[in-house]
Amino acid sequence: MSFTSNLNDIITQNSNGLLGMHKSWRRVNLSKIATIQNGFPFESSRFSKSEGTPLIRIRDITRGETATFYQGEFDASFLVQAGEILVGMDGDFHCAPWTGIPALLNQRVCKIIPDESQYLKSFLRYVLPGYLAAINAHTNSVTVKHLSSRTVADIPLPLPPLDEQRRIVAEIEKQFTRLDTGVAALQRVQSKLKRYRASVLKSACEGRLVPTESELARAEGRDYESAKVLLQRILTERREKWDGRGKYKEPAAPDIANLPELPDGWVWTNIEQLMFLLRNGISTKPNATEGLPILRISSVRPMSVDMKEIRFLEASAADLSGYVLDEGDLLFTRYNGNPDYVGVCGAVPTQSTPLVHPDKLIRCKLISKMVHPRFVAIMANAGASRSYMSKRIRTTAGQSGISGTDVKGLPIPLPPLAEQERIVEEVERRLSVVDELEATVTANLRRATRLRQSILQQAFSGRLKRRT
Repeated sequence: MSFTSNLNDIITQNSNGLLGMHKSWRRVNLSKIATIQNGFPFESSRFSKSEGTPLIRIRDITRGETATFYQGEFDASFLVQAGEILVGMDGDFHCAPWTGIPALLNQRVCKIIPDESQYLKSFLRYVLPGYLAAINAHTNSVTVKHLSSRTVADIPLPLPPLDEQRRIVAEIEKQFTRLDTGVAALQRVQSKLKRYRASVLKSACEGRLVPTESELARAEGRDYESAKVLLQRILTERREKWDGRGKYKEPAAPDIANLPELPDGWVWTNIEQLMFLLRNGISTKPNATEGLPILRISSVRPMSVDMKEIRFLEASAADLSGYVLDEGDLLFTRYNGNPDYVGVCGAVPTQSTPLVHPDKLIRCKLISKMVHPRFVAIMANAGASRSYMSKRIRTTAGQSGISGTDVKGLPIPLPPLAEQERIVEEVERRLSVVDELEATVTANLRRATRLRQSILQQAFSGRLKRRT
């Protein structure tokens, strides 16, 4: 759907704070200070991924590069040079100077060429995105939003004197440079924290995070129960508690041919050997504003379940007793649009009220207290276990998913119980520190975004002060 609102009303509302101007300035329609060049409808049959002239499509505007090439003749007037301002005419109406190599201007992308005797290109690149964002916010759509050249031409932009434009641009760029330096430092910290998190989990999976039970037993001159013996006790308990239909069938052991070697005292097992229940959640869609809480699929993230990520069903816990979660249950994401979040596992924490899980989450109940649920959740999200699950993700119609069979076969490295508890304690201790630091970094990045917005708001209202 196209834009149908009144531009002057939008400017009066100034909901994003970027449409103001100093009282000494006047407004001028964009068409009075710039030329709008629409893209050309190049034949898609001549598009290539590697040969020909680079061609700019809407998705390429903010990336500053393209993976599409055009094999055919073209008018040189449709070549975009670095620094020229582009606008996407569909979707989110992105606006940015082109930063890539010379490329062709495709349809539904337009180029804005300002008359720099009146309006600096450097000033326009900072002013225009705020107006396009406001137009986008006021454009209704059922599918994709559309922007017309006429709407762009009619945008009433603020027109400061050229010297004032130069001063504003210089001050924006000075303050943005400082801000960018701080943001880059925060992003480096983010990357380091991500690597440290991965290092902690890798060490946990390989038995290097805490002293192994085998090492402690040797140092203390005592015996210990190896995971091989522990697993046999778990399997015995599983057999004795069997109340399913038909004759009991021993679960298949994992194929360890391509799995890494484990520390002394550990053994490879799988989810099927450790569980007595595996089931999908309820398929009923949330249909109430209060009632029985049901988790959202987004509640499950690696090693955690956010019990506040809920909706509601018009039902009681008694009606859906088979789906009510217990502390220590494991939840695996069965489907997600993002493959990175498919098959991830979290352990259900203590909860004060009953709640159930949806069909897109797979619930697993461990058979024995000889296996620590949070330990299994850690292992399931890292190392060879996560690699195993990632290889089994299938994508259909934009949705990536796994099956209950995939979960059953998930290999889990198992140490003695005391070692499981030490690993859980140490992983959670270290990652809690990481979580706090990541939260601080994220808060500061959000603050930087707000500060960037504030700088632009002050600039376009004529209130941007020079800073030394």
